[in-house]
Amino acid sequence: MQPTSNPLDAAAGGVVLKARTFECMGTVIGLTLPIDSPAEGQPGLEELAAATAVVERLFGDLDERFSLYRVDSEAARLARGELTLRGASTEMRERYAEAHEWRLRTHGAFSPERPDGVLDLSGLIKAQAIREAGTSLLALGRTDWCLNAGGDVLVSGSPRPGSGEPWKAGIVDPADRQSLLTGYALGGSSRHSAVATSGSAERGEHIWRVGSSADFVQATVAAADITTADVLATAIVAGGMPMLDRATDGWDVAVLAVAPDGELLGTPDFRR
Repeated sequence: MQPTSNPLDAAAGGVVLKARTFECMGTVIGLTLPIDSPAEGQPGLEELAAATAVVERLFGDLDERFSLYRVDSEAARLARGELTLRGASTEMRERYAEAHEWRLRTHGAFSPERPDGVLDLSGLIKAQAIREAGTSLLALGRTDWCLNAGGDVLVSGSPRPGSGEPWKAGIVDPADRQSLLTGYALGGSSRHSAVATSGSAERGEHIWRVGSSADFVQATVAAADITTADVLATAIVAGGMPMLDRATDGWDVAVLAVAPDGELLGTPDFRR
């Protein structure tokens, strides 16, 4: 998923969109802020840099604890059997409990364990990082922003502050990464502030499917919060049509799912 809002010309409302990016958790994270121009100028860019540094530090701290690719992380020690969940940190046990609750709510379509039994909370941790980053940005007094972590997007406010105009996220075509299937409005006057996409097109086959389910190669979920969007997108790919029906019946979400033959199945919000 990619944000599709282009930088706004200074003559059109006196606002430009500026972004900073960094790499963490095996993906690229980008923070975009609307900056008054030219009045705010360099101070606005300095605020963007400072806000990005806060977000980067938060992502880095979570990655140090939960990454399975860091040999010294707590998650890696758990995977090697050097540490038990009972003896793990409070944060690790809380995240496992959260993941287990989602497993129950999705009837097993979302699972914190890989097929080999290794505890893997990476998907949930990325959503937590996005969520906490959003809280930090609001605490800094930034009310208008777009945070994109590897295609999972959380927004606040508007790209044109005070206008009620939503941010726009583009849904990438899994068959052609250079093309978009559609767009979706987030923030502003929209009831959804988060959108997440799961599937095999971006990172290969990494989702553990329930039984022999292969109904969808990609699922996009828009929701009021990033954790719900991320978990349900993964669960729909893993659980197929039964999980899609469960998600749309049980949560206030919009869903766009892509079948192996390219057929699209979307809720009304995605068909507008």
